[in-house]
Amino acid sequence: MELTLLGTGTPEGLPRPGCPCAACAVSAGPRSRAATSVLVDGALLLDLTPGAAPAGVRAGRSPAGVRQVLLTHPHDGPPVELPPGLPAAGRVPDGRELAVISGHRVRAVAMDAPGTGYEVIGPDGGRLLYLPPGGAPAGIGGTTGQRPYDVVLADVLGRPEALARLRASGAVGPATDVIAVHLDHDTPPGRELERRCAAAGARAVADGTTVVVGERRPGPGAPRRTLVLGGARSGKSFEAERRLGAFPEVVYVATGGARDGDAEWAHRVGLHRERRPAGWRTAETCDLVPLLAEQGPPLLIDCLALWLTDAMDRAGAWDDDVWEKGGRRELGARTAALAAAVRATRRPVVLVSNEVGAGVVPATSSGRRFRDELGRLNNAVAAECEQVLLVVAGQVLVLKE
Repeated sequence: MELTLLGTGTPEGLPRPGCPCAACAVSAGPRSRAATSVLVDGALLLDLTPGAAPAGVRAGRSPAGVRQVLLTHPHDGPPVELPPGLPAAGRVPDGRELAVISGHRVRAVAMDAPGTGYEVIGPDGGRLLYLPPGGAPAGIGGTTGQRPYDVVLADVLGRPEALARLRASGAVGPATDVIAVHLDHDTPPGRELERRCAAAGARAVADGTTVVVGERRPGPGAPRRTLVLGGARSGKSFEAERRLGAFPEVVYVATGGARDGDAEWAHRVGLHRERRPAGWRTAETCDLVPLLAEQGPPLLIDCLALWLTDAMDRAGAWDDDVWEKGGRRELGARTAALAAAVRATRRPVVLVSNEVGAGVVPATSSGRRFRDELGRLNNAVAAECEQVLLVVAGQVLVLKE
């Protein structure tokens, strides 16, 4: 089965007409994207968009052989003019199956939002799942007992939990080619788009790309260990959470613990919990080495600065005399053990830490000690990570990849 992506953007396209935002401003030329539309083996067209027919010609795929046109979502605005020779477009009721004269079998998949997803099985047995913009399957529907899809086209960046559900049900496996479509201006194009897709185990392709189902390709190269640095309110925690949003299970390791009687801290913790996916579970602990050594789902550790606070408490490192008489050595051993555990871990892990080296010099010796030791800890952990990011004003700067 062969898929030609005639467009990969949202229904409005990219850049959006009349939108003055920065992402739209740079989405020109090869970075522009027409509304998502997919031609399957030249015979089945998924979503009829204004530019689908010309895009097919540009990609060397004539629409003359199209035998079925299916829509996935309500189309706002003026009706799309049907190119001469194309059959009328329609939608299949949820759960119903359709046999196309070309030999393809199509099943409509119910969504949790307006729209219809389509499972397509080609004459050669290749399996495709195509989801509408903003849609996720309403349950695992018909995937039980079947092998994973060969290709999934979905709104990966807009609905990462849809991909998480598919992974949890076995519909997406390690060999599934996940391609992000319905791309909008929420993500800057270029390397940032590639990084966000890779973090979800997906990839983005340009309009006009042809994908051969089952053809081997290099994986997206998602890093197993990532360190996210940033100052206060920089957006570092949000960025770390976003990088694991497409995984069905994540252990959120909160190193801050509970603070009895501190209402402001409880409010902060509550806000963090509310934005996490329901399938994530929380572990409140600073005992990170055993967690890193265990097999299991990905870890999100937030944050190393609070872990260091606990480690300095245990070592008595705030007191100058204790520091000189053994606290320095004990803290160094704890830091080295954590770095070694990050190096040896087999599970995906995203670690969050504060970057404090650019601030004012603390007024106390204990404050300066904490700043210095956090810098050393960040250095040690960064050396063991495949990717290191610095978040400033919500913008991601790649320090290492």
